[in-house]
Amino acid sequence: MLTVEALSVHFGATVAVDDVTLEVAGGEVVCLLGPSGSGKSTLLRAIAGVEQPSSGRILIDDDEVAGPAAFVEPQQRQVGMVFQDYALFPHLRVDANIAFGLRRPGQAVESLIERLGLTPLARKFPHELSGGERQRVALARAMAPKPRLLLMDEPFSSLDSRLRDDVRRHTLDFVRESGTTTVIVTHDPDEAMRIADRIALLDRGSLVQYDAPEALYARPASLFAAGFFSNIAALPGVGREGYLETRLGRFTAPGVSQGARAVACVRPQHLKLADAGAGVEGRIRTSEYRGDCHYVLVDVDGLDSPVTVSVASSETHREDEFGAGTVVHLAAATGAVPVIFEDGDRESSGQNRYATRL
Repeated sequence: MLTVEALSVHFGATVAVDDVTLEVAGGEVVCLLGPSGSGKSTLLRAIAGVEQPSSGRILIDDDEVAGPAAFVEPQQRQVGMVFQDYALFPHLRVDANIAFGLRRPGQAVESLIERLGLTPLARKFPHELSGGERQRVALARAMAPKPRLLLMDEPFSSLDSRLRDDVRRHTLDFVRESGTTTVIVTHDPDEAMRIADRIALLDRGSLVQYDAPEALYARPASLFAAGFFSNIAALPGVGREGYLETRLGRFTAPGVSQGARAVACVRPQHLKLADAGAGVEGRIRTSEYRGDCHYVLVDVDGLDSPVTVSVASSETHREDEFGAGTVVHLAAATGAVPVIFEDGDRESSGQNRYATRL
């Protein structure tokens, strides 16, 4: 178990981590997610002991490893670390890299090598390995001392997309099978939603929201949180008995009271193309073919920015259907939209950065 209490990390006048509090349960996989400069890697390094906090506390299995009462050096925290570049020793073979620092390697290292499919590579040097193979060696080295906590800093970012999916899946299978509490830094929201039990979304050093992936996507706490997970159009509206009336129509919004002012976080799947004469008229600016669907950007009179609608490829009939300048009609699709209330209680200082305000 990991506990972070009111943690701040300052570099001179720069606040890299600002009063962050979170708890990771034993065996849980948590992702620290955010844009560049959000403080996610600094927070990870503080947990590892590489950075010393300016204030707050860090506890691992209820043992204080950083805080007013103590600062435990990294090598004494029983924490395993996988770095973004893997940091393997180039002059050591695979088996020696994994066993490095262990007093009695023995059977434990051999079991790890076998479990991670590294037996044929055990006598090779790092430069003879592929990216995925180096990642597995780094994971094995981090897990060899049987750490209380595993920390991984962008461990899949250097792999190509197809290899990344495969390595990520095998890594998570291994981590979950071991029951090791794990914290992973990533800037990729799709990756975080795939692998995490919970996601800590950070922005400018502050914790924006900490929740399960499903909750973050469906019930974001701010426009920043909503926009970080997908393209959204932020449409102001007024509540009408479980719906929100907006410039693009009426969207299902459970919990919105009559007359309440709120913002609908409209994602591409929340809109659909309607028949001529129905919905709101717009004109196509451009479109992107994405295999199973088209993302169509549509300009609508009265809106400052185009909105995006997702159209299933099975619903298209000709290649020039989404040509620039084509007149289309938009309507609200079924399904509830995330809603941010305009009283400011749920909005963050960075609310506009990943949302198109309309």
